[in-house]
Parts: sequence; C-alpha cells; structure tokens
Amino acid sequence: MNPDFPNDHPRNIIPELCRLFYSQGWMMGSGGSLSIKYGQEIYITPSGVQKERVQPEDLFVQTVDGEDISVPQSTKGLRKSQCSPVFLSIYRLKAPGAVFHLHSKSAVLATLLNKGNTVRLSNLQFEGIRKWSTGGNYKFTDDVVLPVIDNTHTGDELIDGMVKAMNDYPDTCIVLVRGHGIYAWGQTWEQAKLVCESYDYLFDVMLQVQAAGVREVHGGVLDSGGST
Repeated sequence: MNPDFPNDHPRNIIPELCRLFYSQGWMMGSGGSLSIKYGQEIYITPSGVQKERVQPEDLFVQTVDGEDISVPQSTKGLRKSQCSPVFLSIYRLKAPGAVFHLHSKSAVLATLLNKGNTVRLSNLQFEGIRKWSTGGNYKFTDDVVLPVIDNTHTGDELIDGMVKAMNDYPDTCIVLVRGHGIYAWGQTWEQAKLVCESYDYLFDVMLQVQAAGVREVHGGVLDSGGST
C-alpha cells in the first residue's frame, strides 16, 4: 500500500488484485495483466514480471489513445504489457472502468474443448453479470453466448478478432481467447472482478457436468462445441 495515494487508487488496488488473482491461479508465472481507468488515466501492469510482486510504482499510465503519462523508473527495467493495445481497444469501444486479462484454467479448458467460436451457458445462476449494451443483469433462464477468438503471437494481432467479437456480441463483457485465457471488463474494477469470478465458477461447473457425460440439465444445455 502506497500512503501517497488513496486506498481506492489504482496504484494500490492493482497490486492487491494481482496478489489475489495469483492466489487463485489466474496470474501464474508472469501471465495475465490488469488495467483500471482513473479519470482520464489508464493504469496497466508491466510485462514479464511475477504479478504477485508488482508494486504501486511499477505501473504504466497511458491515455486511451496510447500516449504515455507516466512510466516506471528506467532502473527497474520494466516493459509495457503486451495486453496494452488490446486493453486500449476495449476502452475505446466499450468505455469500461476496468479491463482484466487472466489465465483462468477453467476458461482455457472450455476453449480447448470448443471447436466453434462460442461457449454457450444456460440454466445456470448468473450473479450480477450485466448485459453490457442492452442493460440489466443476466437471469439463470437466459441463454448466454460468449465469443471465443483464436490466439495470436502479439497483442496487436489480437485486436481485429477482439473488436469483431465485441461488435458481434454487444452484450458480452468477456471474450475468451482459445488456449490462453480471458479478457473481461466492467464499469468499475469491482464489477470486472465479479465478472471474472462468476464466469470462472460457471466454466468450472460446465466442465464438471460435461465430464460426467451430461449435456442437458433441467431443460438447459451446456455447450462448448457449437458455432454461431
């Protein structure tokens, strides 16, 4: 905690979230990246570092157009996250308050079992997950279709697929990247955290039901094999 900043400032919140998500297995090694918008400034974790050790002064700060506002001291040798261009494309298109990239094992498995470009969930309880464009929250009776895009070597190469997924599925607040993880967003960092936690739980339930050989549950279908 840096006493020079309020407790709810991104320089304090992001390192705390990094440690939490590391403990959940979502930011192992140097994987994953977090960003939070604070006024007109976007705070982003650095690349290639163990995220549970990120400090408040390690964050890069940019505008939504990618201009640098503040960078860590050069003696630290930190690099911008490869997720930065993807984050900024989401901020420009969706105007969220936070965007996270995490390596949820359940999400990765769901994409590897899926040969199509969607994962579909129904008859599962959705706690507070917002329909991004049309408003309101998903109900357990809703048929929720989540886009899956193919992985690329760099963040820049991922942008076209990400933008297409967001345009094709305007209500989604999560895009799965095959064999890699998720990008998720919310109006606040708290909502983005809720989205990540809720979908990780739902993916885990889906995988366990499928492992048991069940495809229909009380009239709902758990499907990670179709395309739309």
